[in-house]
Amino acid sequence: MGRKDKAILDALQKDAMMTVGEIADHIGLSKSACWRRIQALEDAGVIGARVTLLNQEKLGLDLTFYTRIRTHEHTQQWFDRFHAMVMTMPNVMEVHRLSGDVDYLVRAVVPNMRSYDEMYKEMIAKVDLFDVSSNFSMETIKYTTALPLDYL
Repeated sequence: MGRKDKAILDALQKDAMMTVGEIADHIGLSKSACWRRIQALEDAGVIGARVTLLNQEKLGLDLTFYTRIRTHEHTQQWFDRFHAMVMTMPNVMEVHRLSGDVDYLVRAVVPNMRSYDEMYKEMIAKVDLFDVSSNFSMETIKYTTALPLDYL
């Protein structure tokens, strides 16, 4: 990956609404050369999607929580049920399978504590969970969706 590709990725991470012409001017390429590079990055899967990030507080989603889940059941059948459950829950933003003493980490957003409780009850009704422990974010110190490109 060259310097120009890295510059394109940096520009798109900052503002995916930039036109090809704006990006081309910013990094010193012609529009057609810039477009070909963007297409190549998309075709290679480096650019997975271009999205609009919404402000969750402005949408009334004031509570972010992280739930650590442990299970005694490590079967494909259990995983399939768990996977199906989290995939159908729109408030679940991220799910990670972990190493160590916690099996899964879930990040979710909800309007309030009552909504959290409803979500918790839905989860335990659908899947057998051994231990569920949640922490609530009191303040976001840093949030970014931009991946570091210095390693390229």
